Amino acid sequence: MFVAQAHSFAQQARLAITLAWIAGYTNILTLIACRHASSHMTGTTSDLGFQSVEAIRWVAQDASASDGHLKLAAFALFVLVTFVIGAAISGLLTEIGRRRAWESIYILPMGVEAALLAVLAIMMRSHEPGTVETGLRLFGLVGVASIAMGLQNATITRISSGVVRTTHVTGVLTDLGMEGAQFGFVIREWLREGGAWRDVLAHPVARRLGMLGSIILSLALGAGLGTVAYDYAHDWAMLPPVVFLLWIIWQDAHHPIAEIEPSELVADFGLKLPPEIVVYHLRHDQTRKGGLQRLPNLVAWSERVPKAARVVVLDLTDVTQLDGDAAYELRAALTRLHTQHRTLVIAGLSAEQTEQLRAAHAGEALDPHSVSPDLELAIARGLVHLEHLRPDLTIARVFSGSPRA
Repeated sequence: MFVAQAHSFAQQARLAITLAWIAGYTNILTLIACRHASSHMTGTTSDLGFQSVEAIRWVAQDASASDGHLKLAAFALFVLVTFVIGAAISGLLTEIGRRRAWESIYILPMGVEAALLAVLAIMMRSHEPGTVETGLRLFGLVGVASIAMGLQNATITRISSGVVRTTHVTGVLTDLGMEGAQFGFVIREWLREGGAWRDVLAHPVARRLGMLGSIILSLALGAGLGTVAYDYAHDWAMLPPVVFLLWIIWQDAHHPIAEIEPSELVADFGLKLPPEIVVYHLRHDQTRKGGLQRLPNLVAWSERVPKAARVVVLDLTDVTQLDGDAAYELRAALTRLHTQHRTLVIAGLSAEQTEQLRAAHAGEALDPHSVSPDLELAIARGLVHLEHLRPDLTIARVFSGSPRA
């Protein structure tokens, strides 16, 4: 979930459902204990403007009233700053992971969020039920929660490339209205042309509406659960989101990730390939036990391919199944290499796996001549692509030294 960008609809919906409720849960507890939200900043920004104007208006009439409004304005500014700090922490940790080529670059910021929520859980244990926090405890509770929400929102925004927001619903409701209008035209066309109802439900607009609705319902569910937890298990009220976040982080880290390395089979074939063509092999990580191993971040891998390479052959012989996430990961890599004016040739794909790619709409980016069930044939096809760039190169010349030629 946190390994690479969420290219597929399924990944985006999963992120929305599993994380939006944490924002709703955290937000309602700060509202109950502090009478201030920690996850959506629109009201906080409005409050900053209102309290600032009120402080100026009362300064000549009532100094104490002016000071009160000024303190409230300062608190609103503090919450805004802490939210931005959380987003900045996410950006910093994510960039560190990207520069160091970590496979799961988003697990670290989500782990920091879990730690922040754990601190909030400890602070909530000393909160007196039925009272409203003031002073330093008010700043502490709301500040920690706001940092956590800023961090979560920034992380999920980057994973989903700006598609998913999990800490507020203003943008979600806006999208819901626009998509709802589009869905009206989908229904109109369906009524005019006929067809199965399931085709309407499978329409991209309908699926988008479902995801947007899931974000709203998930956030509302979290608020409801937080209210119940505060009423009946106050001392442990913040424990559920901490445990849940740690669990999904563990799940993400536990499932093994395959590794990409230069193929050793090229030497076995006795080939002397020019630097413009490189061959990589997807190898299961033997140190991490598990069933189906996930594809690594292929977009990040494509950025590490030697600059001289114009044709890249990726051997997927060890891959036994291509789910929707893997298919979209391949599609993203294909798109990225295409923008770099490079060609990706995929080897080791059976007819069934090719159909899996096409079912996930990743086949649109695949040239039929760039997919092969055999590595040696894939290399030959890669050389055909390269011949257009290097007329002096011939396939026979490269394969002349091959023991299998």
